[in-house]
Amino acid sequence: MIRSACPVALVALLLGGCAVGPDVTPLDAPVPEKWSEAPKASSRPVRLGDWWRAFRDPALDSIIEQAVAQNLTVATARAKVREARATRRVSAAALAPSLSGSGSASREQTPGSQSGTGRNYDYNLYSGGFDASWEIDLFGGNQRTLEASHQALRAVEDDLDAALLTLIGDVASDYIEARGYQARIALAQSTAKSQRDTAALTRNKFQVGSASAVDTSKAEALAASTEATIPPFRAAFDQTVHQLSVLTGQAPGALAARMAAARPIPSPRKPLPLGLPGDLLKNRPDVRAAEKRVAQYTAQIGSAEAALYPKLTITGALSTKALRAEDFAKASTLAWSYGPSLTLPFFQGGSLTAQVDLAKATRDEYLIAWRATVLTALRDVEDDIVALSQEKLHAKKLAEATAGYAKAAELSQSLYSMGSSSYLDVLDAQRSLYSAQDSLLVSRIAIATDHVALAKALGGGWTRQVDSSTPEIIDREEAPHLPPTPPEPELTLFDLVRP
Repeated sequence: MIRSACPVALVALLLGGCAVGPDVTPLDAPVPEKWSEAPKASSRPVRLGDWWRAFRDPALDSIIEQAVAQNLTVATARAKVREARATRRVSAAALAPSLSGSGSASREQTPGSQSGTGRNYDYNLYSGGFDASWEIDLFGGNQRTLEASHQALRAVEDDLDAALLTLIGDVASDYIEARGYQARIALAQSTAKSQRDTAALTRNKFQVGSASAVDTSKAEALAASTEATIPPFRAAFDQTVHQLSVLTGQAPGALAARMAAARPIPSPRKPLPLGLPGDLLKNRPDVRAAEKRVAQYTAQIGSAEAALYPKLTITGALSTKALRAEDFAKASTLAWSYGPSLTLPFFQGGSLTAQVDLAKATRDEYLIAWRATVLTALRDVEDDIVALSQEKLHAKKLAEATAGYAKAAELSQSLYSMGSSSYLDVLDAQRSLYSAQDSLLVSRIAIATDHVALAKALGGGWTRQVDSSTPEIIDREEAPHLPPTPPEPELTLFDLVRP
């Protein structure tokens, strides 16, 4: 900040003024050189555009496209972009001169006591004119305000990207969960059918005396227990489809028909490129938005400090008055004035310096928020790296366990059919197999959702242009017009019974 170096008179005007307050400088980011959970990750630039297409699921692609176009949270973010653009135009207008005009025509009377004639004097008076003013931005206060508005606009544009990133991740996660519930329902149905077949075999063996009534009851109970898992899965599936529908800006049941046919659980075909931790500073829209807001409130410090200095305004006026309409605006009726005016803030009770302190404290608040956002982004990536890698190991072991239980179930079923094994072995093998198969499905769902979470943490979102200039409502008849006739008030029961 330089105060004494700024001229106060015409020299400053000729040189275009100067700016007070701190300038925006690059922020010192607490970013490590490499990922602790993936130290050997490639350092090539990360490109995560349309990362969900790696699932190769056209239904998912279609729902994401629809959500981007119709989601209400994204629509709100687009409206905020339009709001920020209008605010920036308002700030830019303060740097330009202002011009206003006025005109009037009136019938007036002068009392006889004032006119000296002893009788009242009636006459017409026509007047009009223009007033102009231009505040010379000597110390850059208006320019700092415009700079703050520009940074606020950039931050809101990043907020739109963040809304799209969150939306795509939520849609992908919900879609994966829905397909997962379908797979678990199918597994429960096929397992229950197999268990019902075993129960029928046990019933036949009981009828010929080679099995007990206890075995028959246990077989039927196991099948019923497996079938009991299906209704909660169906409820969870329907609720997930309802959430997907709302994310696309539609009624909860809008996607029910499209999601009814079962499809495989989406599986990522290749790993995501991690890049370097420093890439998050430009890839994560929430980090970018937080940085822009630091710049916004840094500029507002300059705007507050400019109020401590004199204000120079150039004003001008042109007016005319005439008693007859035909004399209006003749040279003989014209009056004009122009010149500078200087406003000096001698004493304001400390409010101006308090405004500067307030602006500095607010800037520090957003600087700390930016640092916290960076650390949160780093933690998100590290957490999702370890979650995804460990879930893959978990799934590998579950697959081995499932294969073992499948073999055990097959052998126990064969031995039981030949009478060489007790039903308890069959019961235990079938229960263990179903549990292992269902756990493997849950792990596959977790791998896919962890993949989505990592893509979000790395800043993968929508990279195509989004229209944020078209308003949601196209207003008509904005020119002056008669207001519509208000509807007649409806009668209530109280009006009917009131005496």
